[in-house]
Amino acid sequence: MKYKVLIISLVLSVVACSDKTKKDKETTSEHAGEIHANPAQHSTAYLDDPDNIKMKYPVTKKDAIEDDFFGVKVKDPYRWLENAVTEGEETDVNKWVAAQSKLAKVYLDGISYRDGIKERLTELYDYERVSAPFKEGGKLYFYKNDGKQDQSVVYSKKTWNSPEEVFIDPNTFSEDGTISLSGLNFSKDGKFAAYRTSESGSDWGTVYVKDATTGKKLEDKVEWLRYSGLAWHKDGFFYSRYGDNSGSDKFTQKNQFHQVYYHKVGTKQENDELVFADRTQPNRNYGVSVTEDESIWILTVTESTSGNALFYKKASETSASFVKLVDDFEHDFQVIDNVGDKLLVLTNYQAPKYQVVEIDLAKPAPKNWRALIPQKKDATLNSVQVRGGRLVARYTKEITNVLSVFEMNGTYVGDVEIPEIISKTAPVTLGGVTGKKANAEGYFTMSSFTLPTTICKVNVKTLKSEVWKQPKVAFNPADYEIEYTHYISKDKTSIPISIVYKKGIKRDGNNPTLLYGYGGFNISILPSFALKRLPFLEKGGIYAVANIRGGGEMGQEWHEAGTKLNKQNVFDDFIAASEFLIAQKYTSSEKLAIEGRSNGGLLVGACMTQRPDLYRVAFPIVGVLDMMRYHQFTIGHFWASDYGRSDDETQYKNLLGYSPVHNVKAAKYPATMVMTADHDDRVVPAHSFKFGAALQDQTIGELPVIIRIDRKAGHGSGKPITKVIEEEADKIAFLMFNLKMKW
Repeated sequence: MKYKVLIISLVLSVVACSDKTKKDKETTSEHAGEIHANPAQHSTAYLDDPDNIKMKYPVTKKDAIEDDFFGVKVKDPYRWLENAVTEGEETDVNKWVAAQSKLAKVYLDGISYRDGIKERLTELYDYERVSAPFKEGGKLYFYKNDGKQDQSVVYSKKTWNSPEEVFIDPNTFSEDGTISLSGLNFSKDGKFAAYRTSESGSDWGTVYVKDATTGKKLEDKVEWLRYSGLAWHKDGFFYSRYGDNSGSDKFTQKNQFHQVYYHKVGTKQENDELVFADRTQPNRNYGVSVTEDESIWILTVTESTSGNALFYKKASETSASFVKLVDDFEHDFQVIDNVGDKLLVLTNYQAPKYQVVEIDLAKPAPKNWRALIPQKKDATLNSVQVRGGRLVARYTKEITNVLSVFEMNGTYVGDVEIPEIISKTAPVTLGGVTGKKANAEGYFTMSSFTLPTTICKVNVKTLKSEVWKQPKVAFNPADYEIEYTHYISKDKTSIPISIVYKKGIKRDGNNPTLLYGYGGFNISILPSFALKRLPFLEKGGIYAVANIRGGGEMGQEWHEAGTKLNKQNVFDDFIAASEFLIAQKYTSSEKLAIEGRSNGGLLVGACMTQRPDLYRVAFPIVGVLDMMRYHQFTIGHFWASDYGRSDDETQYKNLLGYSPVHNVKAAKYPATMVMTADHDDRVVPAHSFKFGAALQDQTIGELPVIIRIDRKAGHGSGKPITKVIEEEADKIAFLMFNLKMKW
């Protein structure tokens, strides 16, 4: 069939200089993007067949920049895209971002059922969501969203039978919902609440204080927090911060010289007491926590995402220095709490799957540590809490959680009985138990791929639990199947995979499939409610999650098998998952899409450049994509424990071998929607800009490469629901359209 050609032109300007030798003020013809498409059977100019669309991309200038890595010259033509996106300025980067955003919008708006997807997502999100409640100062507190609110509201109750009262409503922080509540901590007596806000998803935070008894907001304002907890002690709290970072480069500059302060309620920040700083170590982070009885201060020191040093000080000895417990950064140490002068510590020291040790401060040498809860062979210990005079331990057995209860002396009591509201064979994710050390009763969350987050009430004395609050979502979980199995990777390692689909699907190799993965930083990807995936699943799609190496599902060894010189294992695992889904006739390469966020964005970028033939659609989202320069921005240097660094002669060649930005070559790439946000100050948007520009320059196929740039948003946290729905509608529309699915 012959089609007429429809040209959608974008009336934009973008700097098109292609040679660094030209003067800065010179420009060539100003060209933006165009989409040449088939007209659909609509009065509006909708796109039709994805195979018959020709993209003409905005021209992206190239500079003649090269870096020398141990004698190897590496080109970096898009270095100029590392400049920050600024508000209201006519910079080259701003023009480029505007052109790319316009091109992406025209493409996505051209998908006829994009609005239908948005309507369905809006319907799905419209249900009451309530957090696990907790007690502070004799009051009950919980978060609740009525289903239509951009941000969840904190409520309080005097008793369960009392009317609920709004305690903090983040929806009043800004008109567009882009200022979120990112932390809430109460003083020991519950009189004061310190709450932290974040603007546009940034990791920078500001703390305010409320009188919890009267509800009055006090004048306290503490700024420039980043990678900081809040730990109350008496009438103030410890926090960590960098210096004043109000410059225009606050979202890109390298973060150095972290320091710990103590703020007393009712005073100005400039009077805060400096508690700890080390000017000889600019790249380390520091944080102080306090035991529940406020008798011991714990100083945790980190220089990467793995391993930490640990120091302590008795609160009664405020003039004394912190005392070293561990300072080699080889293992992870997290203080659970104390029993008098004995610390209970969760660690992977001599225990790759983690254990709990008791450290007597009177004789703190490692040879004197006592294993209170030894590691298990078949499960990884994730967290431990003291509740009701017992230890509640959360384990992960491959990808499902178990809550096990121990006496304080380490004697195993039993496992918490979980309500049977989902198939016993389905993997579940359980949250920690809310409460204080003395509370035998508390609440925890429970979720799975088809189970919305449900709140359960538990008694650690009886080990019984029951459903306290189960949400009602506009879908039927009984319509879906959850399949949990394993596949074999390139080096014969067995890898877990979960596959979710609507009952009745035939394994004929023709099912649209979305494969998700992460594989890094000891983070476990456990089952979570697939709300965002439902419009895709409802139309016959398959959603799969591969629990690849680099994550924390099977402990420290599983993590390390996907780091540094072993990083290729992560990509091999994901490629093997793709080949498994194809071999088992779930799907085919023409029906397979991949998605990953952050480190998972690196995963997608590496796999699509190594095996572009294997995928039809790719979503590298807020990805770490320039592996030669990632450590130059914000907190990127912390990731070297997983990646290695390009200034290390033993590591640079490995990084260059898989760095997505540096491995784009002339090839037929999948339909790709690179996704980032202008306020992402964790993985700066330059990663996505450079990768997207390289793909547009090198792709020789007809499938699109568009770059979706969210405005007034960050790495993902705190995003208002309206923005979430817009983003997911775009993503699902792009996915379904390019997999040739019907709505």
